[in-house]
Amino acid sequence: MERPGYLGALEAFSLYEPVIETVALEDDGPDLAAFEKLIRSTKVKFFYGIPNSQNPSGTTWSQEKRRAIADILVDSDSVLYEDDAFGELFFDNRPRLPAKRYIPDQAVLSGSFSKIIAPGMRIGWIFAPARILKQFNIVKQAADLHSNFFCQKILHRYLIMHDLDEHIKNIVGVYERKCRLMCDLLDDLVPQVTHTTPEGGMFLMATLPEDLSSRAVFEEGIKRRVAVLPGLPFYIDGGGTDTIRMNFSTASEEQIKEGMVRLAHVITDLQKT
Repeated sequence: MERPGYLGALEAFSLYEPVIETVALEDDGPDLAAFEKLIRSTKVKFFYGIPNSQNPSGTTWSQEKRRAIADILVDSDSVLYEDDAFGELFFDNRPRLPAKRYIPDQAVLSGSFSKIIAPGMRIGWIFAPARILKQFNIVKQAADLHSNFFCQKILHRYLIMHDLDEHIKNIVGVYERKCRLMCDLLDDLVPQVTHTTPEGGMFLMATLPEDLSSRAVFEEGIKRRVAVLPGLPFYIDGGGTDTIRMNFSTASEEQIKEGMVRLAHVITDLQKT
């Protein structure tokens, strides 16, 4: 998995007690040298990643790294699992080519309607080679018996009656304004904090000054009615003590402004103690 990695995937995989190896995320995707070393030296079942607007970091893989990841995997027995939950939420409305394009018979691509239609609509899709899909369907049936049929009918009706592309364009416009606002306020109010600058999605990750822990910021923030998520749960092999994940999709612009002011007070006051 990527480091940091998606908490929901970590929790789901942990039920099977796997050995999870991590590859550090750089500004444009996984560390290729570390990734190739891992694939060449370890019998990796599959590599799970979120190439587009990753949760929690907000990082997007470059097209060059997608191709390079595929080239490294092609000579191995490993499978690539591309979680594309945020692939339609790019601020420039320009889709990125999946790595699966380069290794179609060795990659799985999945996505979700919950990020583009409604959060409560827990319906997704998967595009995989037949040999993998056959096994996947058997395991899925054992896990949940059947996807929510009623919600599938609602979703089908919505897609027939509405322009999905126009709807996504509206969502993206709102998310971009909120993301830029949050980034600008972080830069202005707490310049000692660095952060990712997402190209889309719902999240960004901020790195605190060295003398500050994310847990302390979280605990003091709750007292002052501003919530951030400490980075610790996203690092299965340790780390994240100086990072926080922030969501810009649900709060209004006024709430973001107020929240950033409160967070700035939390950080500056903690640095004084």
